[in-house]
Parts: sequence; structure tokens; C-alpha cells
Amino acid sequence: MNGELFPPVAGEREALGRCAFVLRGFALPYVDALLPAILVIEQDAPFRHMVTPGGFSMSVALTNCGALGWTTDSRGYRYAKIDPDSGRPWPAMPAAFDRLAREAAQAAGFSGFEPDACLVNRYQPDSRLSLHQDKNERDYDAPIVSVSLGMSAVFLFGGHERADKAMKVPLYHGDVVVWGGEDRLRYHGVMPLKEHPHPLLGSQRINFTFRKAG
Repeated sequence: MNGELFPPVAGEREALGRCAFVLRGFALPYVDALLPAILVIEQDAPFRHMVTPGGFSMSVALTNCGALGWTTDSRGYRYAKIDPDSGRPWPAMPAAFDRLAREAAQAAGFSGFEPDACLVNRYQPDSRLSLHQDKNERDYDAPIVSVSLGMSAVFLFGGHERADKAMKVPLYHGDVVVWGGEDRLRYHGVMPLKEHPHPLLGSQRINFTFRKAG
């Protein structure tokens, strides 16, 4: 991976499109609050490998927090207020999560972002996320805010058609990607993770994405 030994400088803002940016290291000041909050979420709504409508188990483990949680099964992809595994509402969104999402959106030019859903993904070596669009949300005017913690990864950011060539964007601990506006429905994904343990999180990458879903 280019830059593996020398990640970009924290504070840089890299444009991926007219309305899409990588905010390098933006989440670093929040890490001490984010990591304990993730443990609390996991205790209430454990990570699980959800099954797609096609019957395939996702390689990425997933949980949610916020008023709505993203879920998938044989009936399709959707947002729900209730965790199907526990029958209880998803854990409330931690204050540090909400503050980070709003401030990152503001830094990328999207003021007034009010997330009501946060998908928390746990990647381990060889986990990947196929190219896809985020289309289950009701409000496409709101951006997507995606936070990376732990092992580095290669983010794929494509065009509006699946066949469009995708950029390969290295992401590091603390990086935040924000995309919206004309870039909101661009295809994106994550290449299979390589084994590069992180000092804090070991052989895993925790990624959470904030949306205005309802």
C-alpha cells in the first residue's frame, strides 16, 4: 500500500470528488471516548455476520447504534428500530459519536447534519466489502460520514455505475471520509484487509458510518 510506512499528515483534507473528501486524522482527538463507547455498544448489541438476501454471510461483522439500525436477511436490506437478534431497540448513539459525525460533516462542507443511524463494522484480515451504493436511506441530501480506526485499509471509491473504475484510497487510524451531494450515490467498497496489526486495536479495523436514514 502506498504510504504504508508514512501515512498522510493529520489535518489534511483530500478531495475524492466535488463533494467527497478524506479528512486525515480527524477522529484522532475523539479516540479516547470512541473506544469505550464501542465496547458498550457491543455488550448490548453484539457484532454479528449478517446474511444477504442471496444467502451469503458477510465477511464483515456488524452492529448498530442510534434510532435506526441497518440490517439484512432473506427479506432484503432495510433499516429497523429493533435489533432482530435481541428484540430490543438498538443502543443509543454515544454523544462522542454524534459530535464527531456532525463536526466531520461540517468540516467537509455539510452543515446541519443530524445522523440517526450508525453502522459499526468490524473487519479482520481478509474481510472485504464489495462495491455498492448506499440507497436504503430516505434522505439522499444528507452525507455519509465514515470513520476508520485500527488497521489500515484500501477504500474503493468508484462512479455512479458499478463498472466505473474505482479510486484506491489508503485509509489509516483516525481518518474520516465524507461524501454527499453529487457524489452521494457513488459506488464504494473496501479491498480485502491485509494483516498489519495496529498498536491499539490489534488485527482488526473498526469502521462506523453515520447516515440520516429516516
